[in-house]
Parts: sequence; C-alpha cells; structure tokens
Amino acid sequence: MSAPEDSTATPESSAPATAVTSEWGRVTADGTVYVRTPDGEKAVGQYPEGTPEEALKFFTDRFDALAFEVDLLEKRVKAGALGPEEASASVKTVRGQVEDANAVGDLTSLRGRLDSLSPVIAAQREEKKAERAQKVAESKVAKEKIVAEAETLGESSDWRNGANRLRELLDEWKALPRLDRASDDALWRRFSTARTGYTRRRKLHFAEQHEKRDTARSIKEKLATEAESLATSLEWAATAGRFRDLMRDWKAAGPAPREVDEALWKRFRGAQDAFFSARDEANAEVDREFAANAEAKEALLVEAEALLPVTDLEAAKKAFRDLAERWDAAGKVPRERMKDLEGRIRKVEQAIRGVEDEQWKKSDPEKSARADDMVTKLEKAIADVQKDLDAARAAGNEKKVKDLEENLASRQSFLEMARRAADEFSG
Repeated sequence: MSAPEDSTATPESSAPATAVTSEWGRVTADGTVYVRTPDGEKAVGQYPEGTPEEALKFFTDRFDALAFEVDLLEKRVKAGALGPEEASASVKTVRGQVEDANAVGDLTSLRGRLDSLSPVIAAQREEKKAERAQKVAESKVAKEKIVAEAETLGESSDWRNGANRLRELLDEWKALPRLDRASDDALWRRFSTARTGYTRRRKLHFAEQHEKRDTARSIKEKLATEAESLATSLEWAATAGRFRDLMRDWKAAGPAPREVDEALWKRFRGAQDAFFSARDEANAEVDREFAANAEAKEALLVEAEALLPVTDLEAAKKAFRDLAERWDAAGKVPRERMKDLEGRIRKVEQAIRGVEDEQWKKSDPEKSARADDMVTKLEKAIADVQKDLDAARAAGNEKKVKDLEENLASRQSFLEMARRAADEFSG
C-alpha cells in the first residue's frame, strides 16, 4: 500500500520542522510522532529522550506487535481453533486495540483484515449450527433407543444384568447432547419411569428372597440339629430312612443366606457321614462274620451233595435233618452268596423230597390228606412268621428282620413243594 497524501490539519507554518519521516509516519524535531491515515496525520505520542529514529522505531514496533496479534488471530479463526462466539469476542477485542493504538503503520489494513474475518466467523457459525442440528437429531434417535431398551428392561426379571445395563444406559444418556426442552423432558420421564419401576420390583424381589432365605435358615438349623442327634444312633435301618427324609426336607427348604448356608451344610453332612460311616463299619464287621459262616456252609454242602443220588431214603432224611440243623446254626452269609448257597441246599432237599414223594405215591393210602395237612400247617406257620416279620420291620430291628426273612424264604420253599405234592395227589 502506498503512503497516503499528507493532508495534515496542522499548518506547516506552525508545525515544528520534520526530523525523520517514513512511509506511515514522521517524527518532528521535538520528538512528536505522527501516523498517516486516510483522514490525515494523527499524533500518537512523543519520545523526547531518544533520537528521532529511535522514536519512530518505538511506535513502529508497537504496530508490528499489533500486526502479529492480528495475524495470529486470523490463523486461529480460519483454522477453526476458536468457536464462533469466542472468535467474535476476540476480533472485537483486537479491533479495539487497533482503534486506540498509538502506533505507526498501516492501521487501516489491520482493520480491513479484521473486517474480513466476519464472513468467515458467520460461515463457521452456520456450520456449527448445522453440526449441532445433526447432533441433536442423532441424539434424539439415540435417546429414543435408550428409552425403548430401558422400558423393555423395566418389565424384565433379569435382576443381575438388568441393573447393570440400566446404569450403563444412564451413562450413555448423560453423554448425549440435550434436545429441545419439551422433547428431552418427555423422553427423560419415560426413561426415569422405566428405571424406577424396575428398581421397585427388584427391591421387592430381593426382599422376598431375603425372607425365604431366613425361613430356609431356620429350617436348616433344625435339620442340622436333628442330624447331629442321629449321628450316633445304632438303629441302622430306621435312622438311614430318617436321614433320607431329612435330605429331602433339606433340598425342599431352598438356599439360606450365603454366609450361613455352607456352615449349616457342613454340620448336616458331617452328622450324616458320621452315621453312615459307623453303619458301614458295623456292616463290614457283620460281613466278615458272614464270610466265615459261608465257608462253614460250603463244607456242609459237600456233605449234603454226597447224599445224592438217594439210595436209602430214611438214612438220607436223617442225615439231611442233621445237616439242616447245622446249616441253620451256621448263621447268615453275605447277601451276594445267599442265592447260590440256598439254591444248592434246596436242590439236595428237593431231590430227597422227590424220592419221598415217589414212595408216598406207592405206599401211603392217605397221601392226599397228608399233603393237604402239610400245606395247611405250612401256610399257618408262614402267616405267623410274616406277622413277626412285619412287627420287626415296624420296630426297625434289622437283625431280626433278616433272620425272619431267611426263615420265611425256607418255609415258602417247603410250601411250594407241598402244594405240588397235593396237586399231584388230587390229580
């Protein structure tokens, strides 16, 4: 830009002689500094202590500082480093500094550069407005989605994950831009209502669960106490049955509070294990005794099976009666050996009975009457044994139950043979 025409209002005749001049100002001999503007010269100050050159430089340096500030502001505004409102305020501030500047330089160009920022800021303002509108539209979609999910969760019974998810949705809501007041308030009311309803039902659920757990604790404490009282019982059958009932009741009680449930279970299970360990040890002792009995019966079977085939019926019957007495005296055998041993002795018995039956058919005119009488007596004896067995079971006397079961099985075997004989005679 060329220097403006010197249209000073100060008459040359009254002005001091010019000491130094430049494109945009001059310094008089008395140190007064002037700046040239389109409206004429304007005194910007004095610098009497230095040389005219130093005076002019002092005020041109001021201009350079202003120009640097304008240049920096231009770059920041055009780069979008400032928001439209902040940019407008900054331009206004710098403009005031330029207007009031006591400096030598092209102040008019600085004003022009500042003026040229106005349309830039206006365009940025419109752009920000469009971005804001876009964000608000996106925010509305996002908030409607959050509200829909919250309302679905509000009706659910997912008490663990639902509460966590609602907290996440609240954080997402807070991170979104606000909408217009009416829309934002309406969506918030829906969201808040869903959260409140869910929270109320969740608290009610856990209150009910707490009450159930307290009830379960009371029940399980009683069950554990009873189990401990049964731990030393020697009534194996009856107590084992009671432990089964207690376990059924334990499962039906449901969970107690976590801090006591495990402790109560340890008490209950400890008592149960103590009882069944003692029972198993007692059974193991019985099994050891029964194993010796089985060996004795094995020896008796060798004698019994040596009676076959029968050549002397009376001698065989006498020998078998003696063997039968020793068989009963030998006692019980392990359950897994019972069927085999009983089967073998019955086979010998049946063989002898078979020979005797044949002789009856040939020699006894009262065969049918005797067979019927035998059936009647055996049926009465079996009925008496069955009555004793029922009483032993009711009393939980396991030892007597096993003895009577063996007695009953033996008599029923004899009854079966007697019935077959009676059928043959009647036929």
